[in-house]
Amino acid sequence: MLTNKGKYGLKAMVHLAGLESGAIAQVTEIAETNSISKKFLDHILTELKHAGLVYSKKGRGGGYALTRPANEIRVGAIIRVLDGPLAPISCASVTAFRPCTDCNDLSACAVRLVMIEARNAVADLLDNRTLAELRAQANPRELADMYHI
Repeated sequence: MLTNKGKYGLKAMVHLAGLESGAIAQVTEIAETNSISKKFLDHILTELKHAGLVYSKKGRGGGYALTRPANEIRVGAIIRVLDGPLAPISCASVTAFRPCTDCNDLSACAVRLVMIEARNAVADLLDNRTLAELRAQANPRELADMYHI
């Protein structure tokens, strides 16, 4: 399940994806526009900065921006930074696998097998969706521009 930290982080990243090239958004602006506590958003943006997804500029006129184009940032990567592995249980995780203490046979555990399917379905969707696509969904004009031939 997506936590508020993950949800607000995605909202902030979608906000940053809408900036003009070279522009920077102040935390207050992002927080007010997206109804996020500024203090909580500061924490979220710090995590995204440490993960290399955003950069900050200090001082007057400072703020945050994406480190690379929105079409190169996967939604799954953002969620993993903020909420951890996508798997519903640790024994189904690719990045944080840990066997259950009550399981005798990992390869025959029905719960694990269905949770692996769930993880794969979620990862397939989120790892194949870019931040630019999320931004475009929120703005139909941007969506039309993305797929215009």
